[in-house]
Amino acid sequence: MKSADNVPEETRKPSFNGVTLGLTVLCAAIGGTFQYGYNISIINAPTSYIQKFINDTYMERWGTGLDIPEVTLVWTLIVSAFSLGGLLGALLAGPMSVRFGRKKSLLLNNSFMFAATVLVLTCRVAKSFEMIIIARFLVGMNSGVSMNVQPMYFGESAPKHLRGAVAFSSAVFTAFGIFLGQVVGLTEVLGSEPLWPYLLASNALPALVQLLTLPWFPESPRYLLIDRGDREACLQALGRLRGGEAPVLEMEELLQEQQMSAAINSGSTSSAKTPWSLFKDRNLRSQLKTVMAASSAMMLCGNDSIYFYASYIFQEAGIPPEKIQYITIGTGASELTASILSNLLIERVGRRYLLIGGYSLMSCWSIVFTVALSLQSRKVTGMAYLSMVCVFSYILSFGLGPAGVTGILPAELFDQTARPAAYMIAGSLMWISLFLMGMLLPFIVNGLGNFCFLPFLCVCLVSAVFLGLTLPETKGKTLAQITAAFDKKNQGKMNEVPDVMTGHDPLKDLYQLGKACSFTPSTHDPDLGHKAAE
Repeated sequence: MKSADNVPEETRKPSFNGVTLGLTVLCAAIGGTFQYGYNISIINAPTSYIQKFINDTYMERWGTGLDIPEVTLVWTLIVSAFSLGGLLGALLAGPMSVRFGRKKSLLLNNSFMFAATVLVLTCRVAKSFEMIIIARFLVGMNSGVSMNVQPMYFGESAPKHLRGAVAFSSAVFTAFGIFLGQVVGLTEVLGSEPLWPYLLASNALPALVQLLTLPWFPESPRYLLIDRGDREACLQALGRLRGGEAPVLEMEELLQEQQMSAAINSGSTSSAKTPWSLFKDRNLRSQLKTVMAASSAMMLCGNDSIYFYASYIFQEAGIPPEKIQYITIGTGASELTASILSNLLIERVGRRYLLIGGYSLMSCWSIVFTVALSLQSRKVTGMAYLSMVCVFSYILSFGLGPAGVTGILPAELFDQTARPAAYMIAGSLMWISLFLMGMLLPFIVNGLGNFCFLPFLCVCLVSAVFLGLTLPETKGKTLAQITAAFDKKNQGKMNEVPDVMTGHDPLKDLYQLGKACSFTPSTHDPDLGHKAAE
């Protein structure tokens, strides 16, 4: 069995060939977060057709039609089923990623999508609108799993200097899914009345692509070493992802994290934390609060709810109905453009500035949008189009930071044992918030009218301030350095707690050791690999 000291000398020099890593990202994301964005947007185009199908089915079954509020209620159930399925998927993601691994979890996740495809393709033959509700629930489960497991897989597979960019690609594929779903939903493509079941079933194609391609690529090296204790498989996976032999500096960092986990688990392979144990861990409380706030704000800011009710929002803004489906495509294009730009900037600007800057810009556009809607109600010329520009700008600002950085945080702030539980908590909050926004947005628009974006303004302002005060920069830092940064922010509070109450924490000692042994070429100790391997 290989150890770090058996790695050839040339692999001690930083070297990287990103072809395998890039293909891994592509194959994982096309059936992962791409599906989340795609399934958010494709449900918007056939709204009227599905509502007609609901009424016609009920009429044929019971001999009487439904009133408009009753049809709207059933439609709301269809929309909300996606969020409820996502919540269950987020809760399943943690145990799945630990039991089956990151890659196998993504592959198994496609079973939910194929089952949903069968339901939507047969719902008209069965004359059952209930099958659409179940199908959307299963699609939500698929998205809930992939939204948690994929960023975890990417964050654990990427080299430190590309960790942010690779993890941020989850947001790029989400935006691409939204954009492509809007294009496929055009009346000229699959958005017509005879074709709407095929539109909803088209999500099976990305799932099939992933099922055929992802098995050829490696599992997460961190999972193989720390969760499974298989150093040989870790070295092989790391070598493939780096385009050669496993880099010794990176292997040493993995061995250090393995030591941390072994200290907690009395030398055995790592035992994953549960969400409850993570809540009780005082040393990780600051990290958990930060992730919880960021995850909730990502949905409560109202950006993703816009895609559920895009046509409704543009109609309220005064856009002619015949132009709405084409203008809606612009929202997806805006987020895709912003996410690609942010992907290029994240390793230069850093996570913290993108996240805070994104929410700050969204706050500004919320104010402008409110003013534009108020002037529009007074018949001021051109305000409808200014409102539309504000929606585009709001989405652009979201894509620049919150859309991608939020998903990176659990991977960077928590170690291998806590990461699945952190993603379960973050994912659950995201889906609960999305469900609430999907249910409340029509009432917010109807109740507040021209001031419908003021609640989102409050969310964005509070998020920018809170994250600015609590989140340190994580760009290019090891887990030990990030933990030390959180400890420094909370040093005053930690000093107030006597040791007799907190007890001795070996993990904290190892974090401090890791801080002293930060892995950079200038401070590299050749003997460290020998020590870590022993």
